[in-house]
Amino acid sequence: MNTENEGNEVPPAPSAPPVPVESPAASADPATPAAGPAPAAPASAASAHEPAAHEAPTHAGATAGAPQYAAPHASGAGAWPPPPPPAVPSYAQGGGSGSGWGASYAAQHPEGPKPAGRRGGLIAAVLVAALVAGGVGGGIGFWAADRNDNSTGSTTVSASNTPADLKRDPGTVADIANKALPSVVTVEAQGGNGEGGTGTGFVYDTQGHILTNNHVVASAADGGKLAVTFSDGKKYDAEVVGRAEGYDVAVLKLKNPPSNLKPIPLGNSDKVAVGDSTIAIGAPFGLSNTVTTGIISAKDRPVTSSDGASSKSSYMSALQTDASINPGNSGGPLLDAGGAVIGINSAIKPAESGGGLGGGGQSGSIGLGFAIPVNQAKYVAQQLIKNGQAVYPVIGASVALQENTGGATISQEGASGSQAVTPNGPADKAGLKPGDVITKLDDTVIDSGPTLIGQIWTHKPGDTVEITYKRDGKEHTVDVVLGQRKGES
Repeated sequence: MNTENEGNEVPPAPSAPPVPVESPAASADPATPAAGPAPAAPASAASAHEPAAHEAPTHAGATAGAPQYAAPHASGAGAWPPPPPPAVPSYAQGGGSGSGWGASYAAQHPEGPKPAGRRGGLIAAVLVAALVAGGVGGGIGFWAADRNDNSTGSTTVSASNTPADLKRDPGTVADIANKALPSVVTVEAQGGNGEGGTGTGFVYDTQGHILTNNHVVASAADGGKLAVTFSDGKKYDAEVVGRAEGYDVAVLKLKNPPSNLKPIPLGNSDKVAVGDSTIAIGAPFGLSNTVTTGIISAKDRPVTSSDGASSKSSYMSALQTDASINPGNSGGPLLDAGGAVIGINSAIKPAESGGGLGGGGQSGSIGLGFAIPVNQAKYVAQQLIKNGQAVYPVIGASVALQENTGGATISQEGASGSQAVTPNGPADKAGLKPGDVITKLDDTVIDSGPTLIGQIWTHKPGDTVEITYKRDGKEHTVDVVLGQRKGES
């Protein structure tokens, strides 16, 4: 999957808790997840962030080789929840870092439209329509005159109400969108070198904090400029409060927030079920205030993403949705049927990535979008607002990052020649050793290093998890008390 960087290969996953280390073995294509709680092999997604016209695309989906950030598309009319869409919509990325998803339309279509050709086509279509209407009207008029020369009655029928007078029942997509749109913002990020892009965010609290993806704002985090625009067109300068690169979460704060900020209510992502209706809001390809609908098509999907501008990767156990998400949707809210946020749209699986989930080019939605569960995002946001940095749970062991390997293998050597198992760390205390292959964490099947990292990061430091591993062909089970790592080191 691409995070919001379009057109970038997913960079090698970083050494993150557990400190991952590249294995010499070639990486295999992600495997299809097993039924039940077992997650699928991690997907490298493209982010949905849309980069500026002059920058190379990176994230696709919200947010590229990493997950792409994306923005939702408008859905059809009808009662809420809507029936499942006939085709699975795709996921997009948003963001503002480097070559991330979120590239402007001009960047995607450097030559631009051909006004003369398009205008000519439009005129031709209008002329044809006029001629057909004129011919049909003339025929009907002649027939009516032949029947009754004195007929002057009108054949039109007026609706009892104009669209503005129609009442949108509570719980419909129109009603939910009407309430949520004023709290969703388009994020514009520009780095000191002029590079940047467009993504999405939403009001987190009345103090002016905005929740979004890290890859959306990464390019402007150091000496750049950030601005957010609300659905009413009002624009405000913003600054970064904190970023968690591993979680791909960032918190901004408006420099002069308005007094009438209305946060979007946060739901409970742990209660989400496959088949639940979803609504995505964002700025796909720079088209702000776009609304699309779909369903939760899978849960606990292992996703590895990167903005393409950093050597570090993000890991998530994502909510998968078929709501249409595209570059520029990254950082936007994924809502449930009640209008509460259940996830942050962060990555998509681009169509042209072939067998893998990474890929080049800024593609559109193919019905595979990924969102960070809001429970995890809320926990990270609270840390960022309070301390300016995130805290990561760890097992204190380096694992190989190849996918579809039948488990997470503890490496023989850690990053930069360090020990693979941290002395006196959680894994060491539990008796784990280099070469052990971790196959389960609690009830979740672990098929690779990235899947293990994503699952560990759904917990908190101090949590006790049950780890099943193989050594010399024999299976063992042990309890591990998770340690912690502060910041992005």
